[in-house]
Amino acid sequence: MEEKESNKYYLIKQKAVPEVLLKVIEAKRLLETEKVLTIQEAAEKVGLSRSSFYKYKDDIFPFHENVKGRTVTIVLQMDDQPGMLSQVLKIIAHYSANILTIHQTIPINSVASLTLSIEIPPSSDMSVMMSELEQHEGIQYVKILAME
Repeated sequence: MEEKESNKYYLIKQKAVPEVLLKVIEAKRLLETEKVLTIQEAAEKVGLSRSSFYKYKDDIFPFHENVKGRTVTIVLQMDDQPGMLSQVLKIIAHYSANILTIHQTIPINSVASLTLSIEIPPSSDMSVMMSELEQHEGIQYVKILAME
């Protein structure tokens, strides 16, 4: 079995973020707030190439501090094995995250997709939770879809 690529998550100050990534965040904000914009229009408006937007769009999210916690939507693909969903939910519960929505697809080729919206309490380290999910046997893929 091949070893999975390890993704680590960092919290860094804005001044340390490369300009291209700041432009990606700004383009994503424009797409959310100005519904009529296309990706091409948003990229042009912030001085970014469309290919750079697509290259980094899934890798950077703005960090929003709030007292209640933050809502994160993640998608993961997992092997179709008895108890796998239960194991995923145990990991999430271990970090005191509150599951807001959950949707699991019917397995295709012995792999099921799971989409979760969870509220992460301020006291939990989301990067450690994500890392644990990524490294768990039977989980093939984990990705953050959205954060607010």
